[in-house]
Formats: sequence, C-alpha cells, structure tokens
Amino acid sequence: MHGDRAPRILRLSVPVVVLAATLSAAGASAAQEAAHGHAAPIVLAPGYADLEFVPPAAGSYALPALGTAANGPVLDTHGRARELHDFLGDKITVLSFIYTRCSDVNGCPLASYVLKRLQDHLLEETDLRDQVRLLSFSFDPEHDTPAVLTDYGERFVADEFDWQFLTCGSTADLAGVLRDYDQWIIRDYDSSGRSLGTMSHLLRVYLIDRDKRIRNIYSVSFLHPDTIANDIRTLLAPPA
Repeated sequence: MHGDRAPRILRLSVPVVVLAATLSAAGASAAQEAAHGHAAPIVLAPGYADLEFVPPAAGSYALPALGTAANGPVLDTHGRARELHDFLGDKITVLSFIYTRCSDVNGCPLASYVLKRLQDHLLEETDLRDQVRLLSFSFDPEHDTPAVLTDYGERFVADEFDWQFLTCGSTADLAGVLRDYDQWIIRDYDSSGRSLGTMSHLLRVYLIDRDKRIRNIYSVSFLHPDTIANDIRTLLAPPA
C-alpha cells in the first residue's frame, strides 16, 4: 500500500461480481499463506471504497500541465492500425495502462474497477458523459489481442459509452509508448526461463485535456472515481 492512508480491509460493500475474478486469482497466494497459518487479509486500495474526504469544489483549484501526451502506433479492438493521438484531443481523456491477466487486486483490476465507477458517474451527469473518453491500453500485446480486449471490455463498458481498448502490434511499438509515458514492466519467468504470463509494473492513470496535455497522474493511493470526476469538472470549468 502506498501513501499515508491507513490500509483498508475487504468489505462486503465492494461489488463482489466485479472483484470475483481478481480475488480468485489472488487466492493462490492466499492459499500458500493459509498452509502456514491464517491467510493474510486482502488490503484494498482507496479506490474500492467511498471517498473519505470532501474534495475541493471543482474549478477552485488548478491542474497545471505536466507535459504533452505522447503519440504512438496502436491497434484498436477491430485490429485496425491507428495512432494514439487519434483518441486524444477531442475529449477529456482518462488513459490507463493495464493487462488483462493481471491478478493483483490493487493493480490493473483496480484501474478497470475505478474507470467502471467513473463511467457510471458520468452516465448520470448528462453534461459530462459526451465530453469524456476512457482508454484502457494493454502492454501485453502477445496475449491481449484485439479479440481478447473486446471480450474484456464487454465486462465493463456500458452501451454507447466512449470507452476504448487499445494495444500495440509489436513489442517494439509498445516499448516506445511505454518509454514516452514513463511506464515500465518486468515480465515474470520461472526457473527454466519460461514466461509465467504475469508482470510487475507501475500503476498510473493519466488525465489528458483537449490540448493533449497531461493534467494529472493518479497512483494507487490517489486513484478514485470521485477524484477523477472532480478533476474533469475542473478542466471543463470556465476560466475564473
């Protein structure tokens, strides 16, 4: 757990259906703990629970630009070659790097869960829903093909909501995108050098404005749908 927030134990209030697959995968390591005594509790990131503070009023604070959102070659869920910038600029964009086989409850499943809750919020706010795009970008192109991402996205995306899933056509194309967004991944291998299909990586979610500028970067400790929604409203607020 990162940051200075107290760890939070899994509560029944967290939607079980959304977390079931992740908790099942995490159960393997929990079973190992249980073999030597009581299983360790699953500590959840703040994004799984209600926000514990009242955020400042939207538009009452600034979100200075942190740099320009980089471009790069990508594939959409139809397998079409596109550019990342094709999906930036016309709307406020929330960009998350994930891979679908991630079993860390506070990793990629957290990012997809938070974006799902953000989508639900935006659907209720008619003045916001058409001004925001969600992007989930896989850094596992060997497994996360356009067909796999289509299937994965169907678990989360509401009808007609603008939530796109992307990957790259090659590891070389991917390396450039990850470099430009300061992302890193370490693939896991067994003792014989065979890939385990899992990776260590840094969880970051990017808020990008219509000028393709990065305006916030959310880590595990600060990734929450209410915070992102408030920041989106701040970007859309008229100048003071």
